[in-house]
Amino acid sequence: MSREPDRRTVLKGVGTVGIGGILAGCTQTGGDGGDDGDGGATTTEGTTQTTQRCADSIDVDVGMVYATGGLGDQSFNDSAHRGVQRTECQLGISYQNSQPETVSEFSTLQRNFATESNPDYDLVCCIGFLQNEALTENADNYPDQQFMTVDFVPMRDTDGDDEGDEQFDNVASYTFKEHEGSFQVGHLAGLLTTEELSAGGGETDPNETKVGFVGGVEAPLIERFEAGYRAGVQYANENVDVSSSYAGDFSAPDVGKETALSMYDEGVDVIYHAAGGTGAGVFQAAREEERYAIGVDSDQSVSTEFGDVIVASMVKRVDNAVFTSIENVVEDNFQGGNNVALGLERGGVEAVMGSQLGSAIPQDALDALDESRQRIVAGEISVPTDPDDV
Repeated sequence: MSREPDRRTVLKGVGTVGIGGILAGCTQTGGDGGDDGDGGATTTEGTTQTTQRCADSIDVDVGMVYATGGLGDQSFNDSAHRGVQRTECQLGISYQNSQPETVSEFSTLQRNFATESNPDYDLVCCIGFLQNEALTENADNYPDQQFMTVDFVPMRDTDGDDEGDEQFDNVASYTFKEHEGSFQVGHLAGLLTTEELSAGGGETDPNETKVGFVGGVEAPLIERFEAGYRAGVQYANENVDVSSSYAGDFSAPDVGKETALSMYDEGVDVIYHAAGGTGAGVFQAAREEERYAIGVDSDQSVSTEFGDVIVASMVKRVDNAVFTSIENVVEDNFQGGNNVALGLERGGVEAVMGSQLGSAIPQDALDALDESRQRIVAGEISVPTDPDDV
């Protein structure tokens, strides 16, 4: 496998990791993490943390091909990274990262992992829907290589009509019902824009009743975020206006900021982004304009420095999908040919209130969100996946 000395270089996974909400601390056997040798507890800067001794190394190797935007997006890719870090500690696997800068690199990186013999990769994780075309070809060309996907299901064409109609036996897929979680944060945004809220670094103007959405690229997957968000806003109050715009890039915070500033200038109170690293610009604009934003994929009130303006995040448990897929390989239970769809009911997505602003959210709004969540799970609310259907 070629290794270039830039951000695309394949990087070896680190040994000590912190997994918020799952493991407060994780130290390798024999490391310097402060472990007393029995698991126990360790104190860092006055904070007591539970620690877990990492498992002994096993002969399982995993290759990670992340979405464009790479690690450090504090969102989608970083969530996937937390999942593989967790398997390194809890299961003892080894992994390597690759961070493509363009869509054209996906095929080569997937192929490099599939053809490498030292080590021989037991699983290649392909993170993000833009890898679909590349993996559809590579899964066919390397039938003995096990792959897993997040956000797409590659399909083989078996009848020659140039349309996929059969899942690959060597690919285990995990998709999410982003529209359900987006409905929840849309419901919240629709409620907050009609309230007079002043907390943290922002405030609303109840006389405007406007909210916004910023997407990365205009594609069916990202449109599901917008559709669910719009439906949630309308469920809260059908008189609330929703502005939307697509940046055309998942790693352009300057575009995200410019777009968000324009929306805030037009009276928008809250903006939800589904734009990866581009979303950092949305948060910057929210702080400058003293308005609010909603994060995506990870709890971005914690993973970024903008917790004072992030009222909530639509958390998507990509980390759990990565962990489960690797665990299945370790247990010789690879789920090739299957797609697992994760929504509100299975904890795949959820609306998480901001770490700094959650206590400022009115209780009646929280109660309303709990009610709409229950109705979605029960099938009483059908959440659209196309913005044109809202």
